[in-house]
Amino acid sequence: MKVLNSKKLAQEKLDSIKKGFSAYAETPELANLIKKEIQNQQLDVYEDATEFGFWFIPTRIK
Repeated sequence: MKVLNSKKLAQEKLDSIKKGFSAYAETPELANLIKKEIQNQQLDVYEDATEFGFWFIPTRIK
């Protein structure tokens, strides 16, 4: 069984967003880590929260 580090996973997803790709988070914990970094780095991202998870879609690439 592989244990995932939430902070590392959030950083990987944030790197994808910066490259212009969408990112998906299954858990609110992971989504909150991603949201926090999006705000810190002032990225322009659309968030779509569904009953299954959270999508982060870049609206503009920096």
